[in-house]
Amino acid sequence: MPDRARGDGTVVWSDRFLDYTWTPEHPMRPVRLRFTMALAENLGLLDGVETITPEAAGESELLRVHTHDYVEAVKHARQPPGAPPAAPPFGLGSTDNPVFPHMHEAASVIVGGTLAAAQEIASGRTKRAVSIGGGMHHAMPDSAAGFCVYNDVAVAISWLLENGFDRIAYLDVDVHHGDGVQRMFYGDPRVLTVSIHQHPATLWPNTGWPEETGAGKAEGTAVNLPIMPGTRDQLWLRGFHAVAPGALAAFRPQIVISQCGVDTHREDPLADLELSVDGQRAAFIAMRDLADRYAEGRWLAVGGGGYGLIRVVPRAWTHLLATALDRTIDPDTAIPAQWKELVGAYAPTVAAPETMGDGADTTFTRWDGPGGGRETGDERADRARRALDTSILATRRATFGLLGLDPEDPRD
Repeated sequence: MPDRARGDGTVVWSDRFLDYTWTPEHPMRPVRLRFTMALAENLGLLDGVETITPEAAGESELLRVHTHDYVEAVKHARQPPGAPPAAPPFGLGSTDNPVFPHMHEAASVIVGGTLAAAQEIASGRTKRAVSIGGGMHHAMPDSAAGFCVYNDVAVAISWLLENGFDRIAYLDVDVHHGDGVQRMFYGDPRVLTVSIHQHPATLWPNTGWPEETGAGKAEGTAVNLPIMPGTRDQLWLRGFHAVAPGALAAFRPQIVISQCGVDTHREDPLADLELSVDGQRAAFIAMRDLADRYAEGRWLAVGGGGYGLIRVVPRAWTHLLATALDRTIDPDTAIPAQWKELVGAYAPTVAAPETMGDGADTTFTRWDGPGGGRETGDERADRARRALDTSILATRRATFGLLGLDPEDPRD
């Protein structure tokens, strides 16, 4: 790679990301990445932006977080005949994680993309880097899980820990708990994991309770905020800002890594939160601002979940790219006709969105301590706010004291 500054933002991209292809019926389809890059290009967002083309991660990098036996199993995996088994060896061959051709190679390129983004930031060539192909946060040391073969984020964190970083904050806003990353660094006080996700009593992987706070010297460095089904933008943002900024302020990270899954959207077929693209955009901006405030601007962003292949993911992750590049896209911006033609040819029965936003109001009232929050008289809204505030307080009481903060003081 050339040894020169790339400015404030870098995009990591390879058409080889599209090789991460499960089965035709599988909800995670790489076309969502193709449509995202096409939308960004049609809007002129990538004009003059130099992209980094990653190489596949080598075995030594995968072994940072995965076992040798598991990597060998991925290399030689074959889909078993008949119906997919419920619990196959190493998680390979299940309905969620069917074996596909050249799976090891495709998954290694995903890891290589996130690792390249980390290396660009560590070298000082850029402050921000985004790889929408990454975010495989469920992969475990010795098994595939939740559509994830290799844990690209964990590999990048491990590499950063060996290359000058000893305080890394990981923020996960996917609808599913960031269980794989949390597990791999649960006992490491150098890594703060913050996950904001649909309540584990209502959604797989059924982890991410407030009481999961880290182990040993790392107690307090796992922060989990469960969100009830049906939560919309304004309450989700209230929860995020009640937990994430305080945790990062106490931890003082040198870099912020964000898993930006967009399966929190109200149209996502696999979960039950009700965010809009506007709310997701607000979350991306908030995470970038936290990196600016606490980590000297160093921000690594990856993709993750998101199964609204046409109406949701391309718009949301185009906003993610814009946020990393400081090239703001107004949510009222019209969708280019060229892009509509592209997606129309792929899915003629799906109505393409008309603008880059959903027209949602993302203003929110900040959490103001135990017993706070004014009743509005709207029974549904007041019940939802009380449920969220109960969750906020549980999370803060579980972790904030361990971080040296007052869990009941909204100023912390």
